[in-house]
Order: sequence, then C-alpha cells, then structure tokens
Amino acid sequence: MKFLIIAALLLCSVVARGELPSAGVATSHPIATEVGEAVLADGGNAFDAAVAISAVLAVVEPHRSGLGGGGFYLLHRESDGFQVMVDARETAPSSATWNMYLDDEGNVIENASRFGATSAGIPGEPAAFVHITEKYGRLSLEKNLSYAIQYARNGFPVYEHYQSGLTRKAELMRGQAAGKVYLDRGQVPEAGYIVKQRDLAKTMERLAAKGHAGFYEGKVAKALVKGVTRAGGHWQLQDLANYRVLERAPLVGEYKGIRVVSVPPPSAGGMALISSLNILSGFDLSESGVSTTHLTVEAMRRAFRDRSQFLGDTDFVSVPIDKLTHPFYADGLRASIRQDKAGSSLALAATEPDGPKGTETTHFSIIDQEGNRVSASLSLNWWYGSGFMVPGTGVLLNNQMDDFASKPGTPNGFALLGGRPNAIAPNKRMLSSMTPTFLESDRGVAVLGTPGGSRIISMVLLATLAWSEGATAEQMVALPRFHHQYLPDEVFFEPGALSEEAQRELEAMGHVLRESSRLYGNMQVVIWDKQKGIVEVGIDPRGYKDVLVY
Repeated sequence: MKFLIIAALLLCSVVARGELPSAGVATSHPIATEVGEAVLADGGNAFDAAVAISAVLAVVEPHRSGLGGGGFYLLHRESDGFQVMVDARETAPSSATWNMYLDDEGNVIENASRFGATSAGIPGEPAAFVHITEKYGRLSLEKNLSYAIQYARNGFPVYEHYQSGLTRKAELMRGQAAGKVYLDRGQVPEAGYIVKQRDLAKTMERLAAKGHAGFYEGKVAKALVKGVTRAGGHWQLQDLANYRVLERAPLVGEYKGIRVVSVPPPSAGGMALISSLNILSGFDLSESGVSTTHLTVEAMRRAFRDRSQFLGDTDFVSVPIDKLTHPFYADGLRASIRQDKAGSSLALAATEPDGPKGTETTHFSIIDQEGNRVSASLSLNWWYGSGFMVPGTGVLLNNQMDDFASKPGTPNGFALLGGRPNAIAPNKRMLSSMTPTFLESDRGVAVLGTPGGSRIISMVLLATLAWSEGATAEQMVALPRFHHQYLPDEVFFEPGALSEEAQRELEAMGHVLRESSRLYGNMQVVIWDKQKGIVEVGIDPRGYKDVLVY
C-alpha cells in the first residue's frame, strides 16, 4: 500500500473570490479536511460537513474526540441569519452524587474521576450527528457517516500525535478492548501501522441506519451499559435513552466594532471571552508590548475568577450571565487594574477551586459556498479520554466527569478553579472551556476555535484581538501564546512567546512567569474577508506535520 506524507496541509490558503465564498474548511487532520470538502462538493452544506468531519475525527483522532464524547457546535445559517449553539455536552449518569469521588473521610479518591468506566459521562456526540443532519443538513445520515465508516473498517496509518497520546494510556489499555484496537501486540505501534476499528464501524452503521435509537437504545445501548457496569461504572439504559442535545442561544458581545458570537454555559468560554474583551475595550491596545501583555493578563485573571465563582450548567444553577458579560460590570473590573503593577489573585474575592480541564480536544471551522458556517469543538477530555473502550462497540469513553468539581477547594489535574455551581448532580452537564466562536464586522467573518483545556479561552482571546488589528488567518493561528487563569497566580507562556526583556519587565511588575515545556493548542480558522472578496483557511502550525494518509 502506498502512502503520502502530508505536512498538515497549507498553514493558510486563499480559497475564493466573489460575493459569497467558496468553501473554507479547517480541521486538525488532513483526512477530515478532505472529507469535509468532499461533502460540500457532493451537494451537502456546512452542517452536513460538520457531521461527516466529526465522525471521521472520531476514527482518525481517537485521542481527541469520538462517539464516546461530546462537544459544542456553533451554527450560522446564512439564509436568515439564524444562529444557535447545539449543546452535545456529556451528562452525569442518573445515579451520580455530589460526593461520588470522595472517600469516607471526604477526600478525593485519586484518579476515580479520570480513568476507567467510573469517569465517563453519558456521550452526546452521536445525538448531535442525528440532530444536526436531520434539522439543518441536506444529505442523509447514512451519507454523512459513510466516510467515517469506511476509514474505521479499512483503517488509517498511525502518526506521531497518535503515538504520543497512546504512550500515556498504553499501560491502562493493555489486556482490554482499547488495547486490542489501538496497540500492536500490546505495544505502541510504529508510524504507518494500520489501525482498523471494525466494531466502531458496526456501531456507526447502526447509528446511520436507525438514528438516535441506533446508539442510545437497542443492541448498542445494552452493550454500553453492560460494559460500563462490569467495569465498575453506574450507567443505566434510561440514561442513554433520555439523552438529548439541547439548543441554546449563543452569547453575543461587542469589541471595538466586532460582533462576538460565542457559546453559553455549560461552556465557560463565551462568558470569559466576552468579559475579557469588555475589560480590554477600555484600554488602548494599538501598540503591542509589555503593557498590552500585562493588561491582557489582568483581564484574563478577572474573567477566570468569575468562571470559578459563578459558572455551571444553567439548567441546574442560576448563573448571572447578563451581569458577567455587561460592559458596566467590566467597568468595575477594569477599575481594579493598575497599569504599572501586577494584581494579586488572592486579593480578589475568594472562590473555591474546581480543577483543571483536559487538553485533548479537537476543533474545526467551516464556511460553505452559501455562507453557512460552523465552529465546533469536540472532546473526550484527556488523551484517549478514560482509556476504557466498551467491548464489542469500538466506543472509547470520555473522562468528562473530571470536569465537575469533585470537591470544592480541591483542584484536579490542570489546576483550573471552579466551585459549587459546577458540583456533580444527576443528569447535569459539566462545565467546559471549549470556545467555538464567530467574529463579525464590516471586514467580514472569522470562524475560530482550538483545543487546549483552560488555555482555549486565552488562545481565542488573543486571536480575536489580533483579528481586530487586521490579522490574517495564518497570523491568528501562528500567534505566540500566553495565559493566566486566576489560580495558580502565574503567567503561563509558550517557548519564545515572551522575549527575555519582556520577561524581566513583567517580573518587575510583580508577575510570576512559567514557561511551557512545549507549544500548545491547535487552532483552526476560516475567514471570509468581504472587503477583499476572499476566503482564508488557517491551520495551526503547531498541529500535525507527520500525518500519513492514503
């Protein structure tokens, strides 16, 4: 079999000219990008392409997303301007309790919410495939899933990112269903090794043929519940039968003439993004430099403090979103910022820590020939999610239960903070940082998002600020990145993102700096520049440069 090495496609390409754009598709994997383009060429719209891309990513990026996970789809229908967020976030099982991960002394049981069947919420991604296809697409569900079924059955070649994540979960998978699929005789396979997922192909075929019932009822549902319960989990058939995606109104803000459309809770992303922009709108950021970095850090600090204090699933708790995203509220937050000195997170109003969120998410952005658009972020949470695949189904489960606050005051693996609004409850959706976003102005439209755990919000913020200053799609995805999330009280930054001089100046202001050991994120951007009559596709240079495709 002959293979071709693809260098993550082009970092940026100009796709079209005209009043309405030709298709622009940006995904984290070349196979998924090609499938999205094929769907559009075959008469499908952006919403069909979103389903086909999601399903293919479930096959070729099992470390990032899949049928056992969930996510958020931000949709725009050009014909009438309709915009909606399709919430496919996982839910806690009906048997879940606020203290399910605590021992008899009230301490968090190590890894109980992170590994294995006990860490998995009820998946939402399959329901989203059905909902989006039937309500917004043009093609059949069978057609939209056919590409993924083909790749699951025939296989795809292993690449470096697949291997990197697998090294973290290989020991957990050995001797289990996941190990039989993803490992080569118990070992991390070499690049080029063909991974075939026949059970997953059969599960997708049932979903394609029977819709929602093909996954959430019948043979597949029974296998999922049996596998989870045998492994110590507490799913019930009714948990799956009752799962539905929800449609929620997007959050809308404004920043210096740009309409910012993003996602509401149970994502924290839209609130934190709009709040940060509201704070920064009162400053002159026209000149980049240490002062701008300092002010941006201080805006992040305050937005993440509010994320920790107030946010959770609005179907279960009251969240003052209108207040948190109001310009008048931002005026008060801005007044507490000194332009010559770092603030102190501990000096802000107290909150309760929740915990960090997984970084292994995927994102894609689409604009079709009619101007319809999709910004979608999907996740299993950590690398390969829970590491647990339900035997006979090919479905690798998420570990999104770790995104709840297992115990207010105790951080989890990534040190993000949250509190009682994000406590575990039956059928509740856990808080997320995923931030699929649209930017709209006289210049045109930008569709963007990225993986990266808690750093998602700061990455989208930095890209939005760059777009407001005229950045191209290529420039937005390649931006050097820095981040602050309230606690720990430190500025986290990529290698090379801050010069040595800038580091000295920020430290002199009182900032604590911590350099990342590696680059992070994998942003995907599509821009319809109406002034120039072009569509640009930007694919993060930090992404795959080692992917093997047929």
